Amino acid sequence: MPNQNDSLAGRLAGIQSRFDNAFISAGRNPVDGTLIVVTKNHPAQLVLDLLELGGRDFGENRDQEAAPKAKEVADSVGTGLDYRWHFIGQLQSNKVRSVLQYSKIIHSLDRPSLLTAIGKEVQRKLEVEPEYRLGVFIQLNLTDDPARGGIQPANLLDFASQVSAFSAIDLLGVMGVASLDRQPEEDFETIRSCSEQLTGVYPHARFISAGMSQDFEAAIKFGATHVRIGTAITGTRV
Repeated sequence: MPNQNDSLAGRLAGIQSRFDNAFISAGRNPVDGTLIVVTKNHPAQLVLDLLELGGRDFGENRDQEAAPKAKEVADSVGTGLDYRWHFIGQLQSNKVRSVLQYSKIIHSLDRPSLLTAIGKEVQRKLEVEPEYRLGVFIQLNLTDDPARGGIQPANLLDFASQVSAFSAIDLLGVMGVASLDRQPEEDFETIRSCSEQLTGVYPHARFISAGMSQDFEAAIKFGATHVRIGTAITGTRV
């Protein structure tokens, strides 16, 4: 008889328990957090299975895979179920229109040119959907290499002011990925510091997207609200 912990349900329950306990240990309420299951390289059926198990937030990082997957899921579940796609990968400007067809949360706003492209598409969508809103996280560059994707912490507030100029774009907070070259706590401390700077000017931008399968509990200790978990829940990718 297979071990329940080796099943999708078992893995999801196990991570959910660790997620909840990490919030409680940090003196926070788990309901204030969002557990995003990263479903890249897995078929739409896995998302449908997760929906049946109670999953509601799903992360993808490549539009060419995510767009048809999102359509297949939408066609299967119809309009009666509330779930969300989070785009978490580097976003090419020419893919913005496609991504905004299924995702209303972008975790990887990492440069002014992308903001311009997003702003134009949001304006176009407002013409047919006046109540349209898009949520974005500013991706931080936690390295000394300016060629890496993301906004340098020193430039965060300047870039945030550019984001705030778009009335239909909600600045949710900051996103960061801990380096493999040092202890993740060092980067999580930087991310938390950036978040505090941001909320000092934009109090509503209080969310932090940080932490993955190997380090999400540490990220939660440093204030993460949105964690992105892949193989620890989904298993080996195809």
